[in-house]
Amino acid sequence: MPRRNPPPTPDVWLALAGVYVVWGSTYLAIRYAVTTFPPFLMAGSRFLLAGLLLYALTRFRRVKRPTMNQWKNSAIVGFLLVFCSNGGVSWAEREVPSGIAALLVATVPLWMAVGAWVWKKGKRPNLLMSCGLAIGLAGVAVLVHPGFSFGEQKWSGWGVLVLSLTPVSWAIGSLYAHDADLPDSPFLSTAMEMITGGIFQLMGAVLLGETSGFHLSQVSAASWTAWAYLGIMGSLVGFSSYIWVLHKASPALASTYAFVNPVIAVILGWAWAGESLSPPVFLAAALIVAAVLLMTTQSLKPSEIHPEGVEK
Repeated sequence: MPRRNPPPTPDVWLALAGVYVVWGSTYLAIRYAVTTFPPFLMAGSRFLLAGLLLYALTRFRRVKRPTMNQWKNSAIVGFLLVFCSNGGVSWAEREVPSGIAALLVATVPLWMAVGAWVWKKGKRPNLLMSCGLAIGLAGVAVLVHPGFSFGEQKWSGWGVLVLSLTPVSWAIGSLYAHDADLPDSPFLSTAMEMITGGIFQLMGAVLLGETSGFHLSQVSAASWTAWAYLGIMGSLVGFSSYIWVLHKASPALASTYAFVNPVIAVILGWAWAGESLSPPVFLAAALIVAAVLLMTTQSLKPSEIHPEGVEK
């Protein structure tokens, strides 16, 4: 008989609210970080440092040492989630508003459902899930269609394309991680993925020429503050709070971050960075959030969605 989760207590709601705010704010933090910090260099350095800190903590607590096969699988997951997905978001946010980035990334559950069905031969999406997929894709179409007006903001077509692909990469990596040989400790597994993904991002920074002629003195105080916030709050505090909620409440409740975060990101982008809140943005937000809510509550298990989000 499956274990029944007790009703969430006030401390669970407090921790969950922290996840909402912290992970919802990482999109805006990325925008500030990449203004003077090359995107892959910024993301790679903060993921590598956060991963090393978390790895040292797990080893200090005598968590079992990972095997070489687990390192290999962690590298594959780190490449898809950290390098491709988070790196793509960091790169694209130089030219696309943070709120729009969050809305496009919020389509992860849609691609998770499609991937679980097509790749993993899982349950075929039912009528409600199919409706959710159609609604979500309609929301994406509103964001990327050139015929819709978003005020005076001009977006990079390449940026929108990359942001449209990052949820697909995240879904593939998450589905792979679900069945891969990884450490039993979610903290150790995440540390290894951050370490390997961070190394891939730093390699990407070198290949893209981000290190050529770059000096740390070029990084502004705002970018350094955002970098530190992403590493400490986004990776360590936010993830730890999420894992704690998973152990204290149901996965369904914990997974609600998937449709709350983009709303917070859009509001923060408007309040702090002057990003447009035009009618198309409201329409796209409503469609995508409704789609994610519908699909998350259907047959796709929320616990299968990898806890460390693309944007973090």
